[in-house]
Amino acid sequence: MSKQSAIVIGGGIGGLGSACLLAKAGYQVELFEKNEILGGSAGIFSAEGFTFDMGPSWYLMPDVFENFFSLLGEKVENHLDLVKLGPSYQIFFKDKGKKVSLYSDLERDIPTLEAIEPGCGKALRDYLERSKFQYEIALAGFMYKNYDTVFDFFNKQTMLQGPKLHVFEKMNKYVERFFSTDEMQKIMEYQLVFLGSSPYDTPALYNIMSHIDFNMGVYYPMGGIHEIPKAFVRIGEKYGAKYHTNAPATKILTEDGKAVGVRLQDGTEHRADLVICNATIRHAETLLEPSERTFTDDYWEKRTLAPSAFILYLGVEGKIPTLTHHNLLFAPDWKAGFAEIFDNPKWPTDPSLYVCAPSVTDPNVAPEGCENLFVLVPMAPGMKATESELAAYADKTLALMEKEMDIPNLRQRIKYQRIFWAKDFIERYNNDRGTALGLAHTMNQTAILRPNNISKKVKNLYYAGASTNPGIGMPICLISAELAYKRIIKDKTAGHMTALPSS
Repeated sequence: MSKQSAIVIGGGIGGLGSACLLAKAGYQVELFEKNEILGGSAGIFSAEGFTFDMGPSWYLMPDVFENFFSLLGEKVENHLDLVKLGPSYQIFFKDKGKKVSLYSDLERDIPTLEAIEPGCGKALRDYLERSKFQYEIALAGFMYKNYDTVFDFFNKQTMLQGPKLHVFEKMNKYVERFFSTDEMQKIMEYQLVFLGSSPYDTPALYNIMSHIDFNMGVYYPMGGIHEIPKAFVRIGEKYGAKYHTNAPATKILTEDGKAVGVRLQDGTEHRADLVICNATIRHAETLLEPSERTFTDDYWEKRTLAPSAFILYLGVEGKIPTLTHHNLLFAPDWKAGFAEIFDNPKWPTDPSLYVCAPSVTDPNVAPEGCENLFVLVPMAPGMKATESELAAYADKTLALMEKEMDIPNLRQRIKYQRIFWAKDFIERYNNDRGTALGLAHTMNQTAILRPNNISKKVKNLYYAGASTNPGIGMPICLISAELAYKRIIKDKTAGHMTALPSS
C-alpha cells in the first residue's frame, strides 16, 4: 500500500511544523516556498558582517515549543542553544527620563515596579496568579481544539470555565482594575503588540501574556531566531520531507471538489492527497477559482488587520551600553498612538517603538566591537510613502532613539541600514495591505470568530499559520500546525497531542 502524500504551500513556522508532523506520521511530504529561504517571516539575511533575523525576535511560551518538539520525538535542547535573558527587557518612558529593567523574577521585579506604583506588588501577584490560571485553562481546553460550530465552542467546558477567562471584557478595563498608574498599565498591556492588537479592543483573555512574560521568562536561541525554522527543516528531512525554495504557487489544483495538488510559477504541477496552505488565507484563496473560495473580498475588507511595521535593520559601529537585548520605548499618549493604527490611519506622529540588540547576547551576529539593531515602529497597514519620505521617517526614528535611549551620534555610526515596511510585507509574504502579522486578535476575530483552518468549499484543503486559529506568534503557529493535523486525522480532542498515529 502506497503512502499517503501531502503538499504544504509556504515555509513559515506553521508550514514547517505541518510538514514535520505529516512526515513523522508517515506521509510523503513536499513543501513549496516562494522565497529564497525557509522560515517565512522568521527568515534571515547577512550584510557587511552583520546577520539579521528578519522578523520575530522573542522566544516565548517555551512549554509550547517543548510540547511540539516532544510530539516529533525530539528535545528542544538537541536543536536550540537557549539562553534565558536577564534582564528580559527594559522599558524607556518617553519624555520622563525614566527606564525600568524587568527580569521575569518577581522577587527582583516587584521592588522595581513598586517604585513606579507604590503598593502594586500585592496586586501584581494576584494578577499573575489569575493570569497563570487562565493560561492553563486556555492551553488545556481551548487553544488546541478545532471549532466548526458555536456549539463546539460554547460547550459544557466553555460555559463552566469561559467566564474565568474574561473573553467579553476588554483588556484595558481589566488591567485598570488592578493598576492605577499609566506606567504600570502599559507594562501589563504592551505584550498585546505581539498579537497585533490594541488593549482597547482585545479580549482580557490575553492577560495570559503577562504569565508568559513575568512567570515563564524570555529566551533567545544562540545564532538567532532563524535557528528555529532550521531545526524544523532538519527534523522534517529526517522523516523524508522535501523542501523547495524559490517556488511560488500560482494555483491550488482541484478535482471533483477536492484539493489534489499545486501548480507552480514555472508551470510544473505536483499532486498529493491533501494540501495544507501556510500562506495567509486571503492570499491562499486567490489560488482557487472564485466559486471555490470560502470568503469574499468584502469579508476581508471588513477585517481588522494587525499593524504593519516600519523596520530598520542597522549595523552600528561601537557598542551601545544603554541597550539590553530587548528594549521598548513607550510614548506618553498610547491611546492616540493606537488610534493612528486602527481608527484613523496615518504615519505615527509620536511613536512607541521596539529595539532588539541581539549582539548584546550573541557576539556572532555582528563584527567585533559593533552592534546589530532591529528597530520596529508599529504603524497602520495600507500606508503609502516615497523613498524620500521613508528616509525622512528613518531619520526621525533614529533621532528619537538618540535622545530617549541615550545613544549619542547613532546616525553617524551606522555602517549598514536597510528599511523594510508595508510594501515589503506585501511583496515578500503576500500579507494583506502590508500587515506585519495578520488578523488582529479583536473581540470579533478570536476563537470561533477567526477564519477556520479548513476550507468550506474544497475538501482536503487545510490552513496553518497566523490567519487561522489560534492566531499570531511562533508558538501559536505551531499549535495551528497541530490543529491542522488534528483536522486531517479527525481528532476532536481539546488538549495537546502526546503521540502521532501513523497515516
